[in-house]
Amino acid sequence: MNYFQLFGLNDQFDLDTTNLAEVYQSLQKTVHPDRFAHASSQEQLLAVQKSSMINDAYQTLKKPLTRATYLVTLRGTEMPNEQASFGDTAFLMHQMELREMLSEIKESDDIEAAIFNAAQTLDEEYQQLFNIMQAQINENTHESNLLASDNLRKLKFYQKLQIELDRLEDTLLDD
Repeated sequence: MNYFQLFGLNDQFDLDTTNLAEVYQSLQKTVHPDRFAHASSQEQLLAVQKSSMINDAYQTLKKPLTRATYLVTLRGTEMPNEQASFGDTAFLMHQMELREMLSEIKESDDIEAAIFNAAQTLDEEYQQLFNIMQAQINENTHESNLLASDNLRKLKFYQKLQIELDRLEDTLLDD
């Protein structure tokens, strides 16, 4: 059973996360270990397995990028390996520029402003790419799903850059 079916949802990117959380709570109650305290060990094990699957499904569907990855994979589009090289050299060059922007923050005369500007740049570019990826997933053609999987990899680069910026901010501003 796919995760969308488990939660009674259509296989689509856009979903109501409040409804998802409510269904999750309801499903977890049906397999809670306390309900199986007096059941056989096999029934207890089955309940634990179902609970684990429900939790995995919820964790996957509640986050947009993991939901998108799951959805394109469900549609038969293979996600490239994280270590696979990118064919988009312009994107790679831009990533190098963004990394340089982060490294220059340490040397800035106004570190707070440099961090703010870097965060704004990363947020804007991430959101722009996210919107493109979302449209590609919603289009749901073989070609659009391939493009979406490529953009998902790019979005993960932005997430890593944001984590680096957060660490840098903690290091520079907590002293």
